[in-house]
Amino acid sequence: MPFDFWGIIVVPLLIFFARICDVSIGTVRIIFVSKGYRYLAPLLGFFEVFIWLMAITRILENLDRWYYYLAYCGGFATGNFIGIILEERIAIGYAAVRVISRIPADELIKQLKDAGYGVTFHTDFKLRTALIELGGTRVPQLWLGAIASLLGDDERIAALRRDLSGLLRRAEVAAFERRAQELLDRGTYPELHQWHGRPFEW
Repeated sequence: MPFDFWGIIVVPLLIFFARICDVSIGTVRIIFVSKGYRYLAPLLGFFEVFIWLMAITRILENLDRWYYYLAYCGGFATGNFIGIILEERIAIGYAAVRVISRIPADELIKQLKDAGYGVTFHTDFKLRTALIELGGTRVPQLWLGAIASLLGDDERIAALRRDLSGLLRRAEVAAFERRAQELLDRGTYPELHQWHGRPFEW
């Protein structure tokens, strides 16, 4: 029986490279969709599906050839890798920049919008407890000493209350003091609640 060069070598390679092409195109297409390229994204989607159909048809016609599956999966993995490289080269993905300004940023927001950048901003200044992956771990002794010094100084506490009263409600200021005292008493960061994530209750 002659060696089936086409079926054993050529077709798996075609499937492999077809998957590389359609997955790479799919990666770029998703980026185009997110950036609002309403004409180019559908065009890429057409070729993406067309190439995929050609590859999957070959597999369905030869279900007994396990090496076709390897070529299909290998092409998919490689296509993802190449798609990421393409995205980095053409540099059209999203980049998020977070800016915390101590002064009104109206002019900065206007300039960014005029330049065509998407801007999300929040002007309701509030202090919130943000604990990320620190629950249950020890608070540095230096910080505990600073908290103890603050809570034991009536003048500093009174000044802090006045400063916070312009930013927070009275109940929030009181909650802030309770949280500081609890942190000092425990010596560890509070663990986040498994449902709503708040380490403290009002």
